[in-house]
Amino acid sequence: MTSIPQKVIMEYSRLIEVVNGYNYQYYVLDNPSVSDSEYDRLIKQIISIETDYPDFITQESPSQRVGGEPLSSFAQIKHVVPMLSLDNAFSDKDLMDFDRRVKERLNLLTDIEFVCEPKLDGAAVSLLYRKGQLAYAATRGDGSIGEDITANVRTIRSVPFKLRGTNIPDILEVRGEIFMPRSGFEIFNRKALVNGEKTFVNPRNAAAGSLRQLDPKITASRPLDICAYSVGQLEAQEIPASHKSMLESLSIWGFKINPFVETVTGVNGCVDYYEKMSSQRDDLPYDIDGIVYKVNDLTLQKRLGFVAKAPRWAIARKFPAQEEMTRLIDVEFQVGRTGAITPVARLEPVFVGGVTVSNASLHNGDEIKRLGVRIGDTVIIRRAGDVIPKIAKVVLERRPLKTQEIVFPERCPVCKSAVQKFGEEAVARCSGGLFCAAQIKEAIKHFASRRAMDIDGLGDKLVDLMVEKSVIFSVADLYDLNHKKLIILERVGEKSARNLINAIEKSKTTTLEKFLYALGIREVGEATASTLATNFGSIEKISKASLDDLLEIDDIGPKVAGHIVNFFKNPDNSSIITALCEAGVSWQDVDLENYKEAPLVGQTWVLTGGLVSMSRAEAKDILQSLGAKVSSSVSTKTSQVVAGPGAGSKLKKAKSYNIGVMSEHQFIAFLEDYR
Repeated sequence: MTSIPQKVIMEYSRLIEVVNGYNYQYYVLDNPSVSDSEYDRLIKQIISIETDYPDFITQESPSQRVGGEPLSSFAQIKHVVPMLSLDNAFSDKDLMDFDRRVKERLNLLTDIEFVCEPKLDGAAVSLLYRKGQLAYAATRGDGSIGEDITANVRTIRSVPFKLRGTNIPDILEVRGEIFMPRSGFEIFNRKALVNGEKTFVNPRNAAAGSLRQLDPKITASRPLDICAYSVGQLEAQEIPASHKSMLESLSIWGFKINPFVETVTGVNGCVDYYEKMSSQRDDLPYDIDGIVYKVNDLTLQKRLGFVAKAPRWAIARKFPAQEEMTRLIDVEFQVGRTGAITPVARLEPVFVGGVTVSNASLHNGDEIKRLGVRIGDTVIIRRAGDVIPKIAKVVLERRPLKTQEIVFPERCPVCKSAVQKFGEEAVARCSGGLFCAAQIKEAIKHFASRRAMDIDGLGDKLVDLMVEKSVIFSVADLYDLNHKKLIILERVGEKSARNLINAIEKSKTTTLEKFLYALGIREVGEATASTLATNFGSIEKISKASLDDLLEIDDIGPKVAGHIVNFFKNPDNSSIITALCEAGVSWQDVDLENYKEAPLVGQTWVLTGGLVSMSRAEAKDILQSLGAKVSSSVSTKTSQVVAGPGAGSKLKKAKSYNIGVMSEHQFIAFLEDYR
C-alpha cells in the first residue's frame, strides 16, 4: 500500500465527515446548508485524494455511492428476527375488531395509544449495523431468508454508512421501505422512453426492480429513497420504551422518518388519522397504499406477541382500491394444496391499478351467491389492498339476455373425490387428500422439506417435473424411485440421481412427530405433531383417536381435532401411510411411560444465537427428546436459555428475568448426563 502522509489522512477524514453531514442535511432532513458548487468542490477534493491513494479509499466515502462492480447473483441472508407481514383491515369495523382483540388479550378497558404511519408503497428492506457501521442490507424475501442487496442499498444517499449521534447500539437492525418518489418516477420513465428502454408501470415496481439490479451502478442511477419504520435486532445499553421513541432514536442516528407519523389514543383517533391521510394521499410526493397502526408501548407489544405470520400488535388499514369494469367470460375451479376448491373468474383483460388483470378470485360458493354473478355479466374489478384482484360488484343494468349460472362442483374437478365443507367454513374442499393429483406436488414438497422427512436434493422444480412426467403420483412413490427413472429426466445427471436416491434412503429412518408433520394434515404443524406423538405414542392410536380423545389434549381445539379425524378416516390417506411403511419408512414409537419420566418434561427452553457444534434444529430435537418444550421467545415461564455466539435481546431478557443461561459448552456438558 502506498504511504499516505498524516496530514492527508486527517484532511481526507475531515472532508468525508463534512460531506456526509451535508448529505444527511440534504437527503434526510431535506434542509440543505451548502450550495451545490461548494458541495461539488468538496467531492472533487475527496476524489482527488482517492485517485492519488486508491488503496486508502474507505467504505464511508461518499464516492462509494456510485456503485461497484456488477454481481453474478444475489447471496442469501437469513433474518435473525423474521420480517413478518401485517394483517389487513379494509373498513372501520375491521379496525375496531383489531382494537377489541388487543384490549381483550391485554385485559384492558382503557384506550390504547397507537402510532399511525403512512404505509409507503415500495420494497421492504433490512439494514444491519454493527458498532454503528452498515454491515449488510437484505430484502424481505419470504420473511425468513432475503437477498443480499448491500451493494445496491449503499448507493441510496439517504442510507447512512455510519450512524450519527451518541449511545450507538452494538447491533441495530433497521427495517424500512425503499421507494421511488413520484417526481423521480416520472423523470425516470420519460428518460427510458426517449432511450427506447423499458418503463415501469408504477413507482413500487420501479423501486423493487431497481433494488434487484445485479449492476449497482444501475441502482445508483435510479432516484431511490428510504424511510425507516421499525427495528428488528437491537443490542444497546438503553432500549426505548415505546415505538415512537424508537423512531425518534432512529432519527437521531441518521435515518429518515416519515414526517406524518403521529401518536393517537384509541381506535377513534386511528379512524380520524386515516380520514386525514386519505384526503392528503394524492398530494403526497410518494405513493402510499394505506396506514399502519402499531401499539406504541413496547412492553405491551411483547405481551401481545405474534401469530404465525404477523404481529398481534399491528395492522395495516388499506385505502380503497382502484376499480374498473370488464366482462366475466368463464369460471374455472382450481384445487389448492389443502384441497380448497377456489372458483377463478376468467375476464376480458382490463388495466387496473397499474397492471392488466385477466383473472380474479371468486373465493367460494358463498361469495358467488352474495354477488349474484353469472357468466356473461359485466362486473366491477377491484384490486383489494391494491394487490389481489377481486370481483366487487355485478353491473346488473348491463346484464345481457343470455347468461349462465355458475354451478359449484360436488366432485373434485381433478380426482372426482367428494367436495365437502367442514363446520362453518365457507371454503369447500376436495376430500381426496394425498390421493388428489392437484394436491400431490405441494404435498410432496412439504413431505420432503427439511423439518419433515428432510430429503436433501428434492427441490421444487424437480418435484414439479416428476409429477408432470408421471414419474411419481404420491409421496409413497418417492421410495420406489431408482436410477433408471431419474436419469431420463431433464437436468438430472448421474451424480444428482445417485445423491437423491441416497437421501431418500436416509430419510426412511425418522421420528413419529416428523412423520406426522410430513403427512401435511391440515393445521398440524410441528408443535401439534409433537403433542400428538407424546400423548398417543403411535400412529395406530392416533389414527383411531376419536374427536373426544383429541379434545382431551391441551393445545388441540375442535377445528384441528376435526381435521385429524377426517384425515385418518379417508381410506386413500391410510393406503399411502401403509405404502410408506411397507417401503421401509420407520420410527420408534414413543414410550409414553418413559416419556412421562423424561428429565425435562414440563420445562420450556429457548435457543438463541448461533451454535458451533450442532445446528439449532439438532439442539431442538435433542431437547424435545428429553421432554422439553422449545420456544422461540423468552418469558417468565422459560426454564432455561442456551446462548450461543451472537445471542442478543433474548439473552438480555433472560438475565433481566433471572432465568438460567447456559453457554454452548455448558449445554453440551449438560447433555452428556443423558447420553
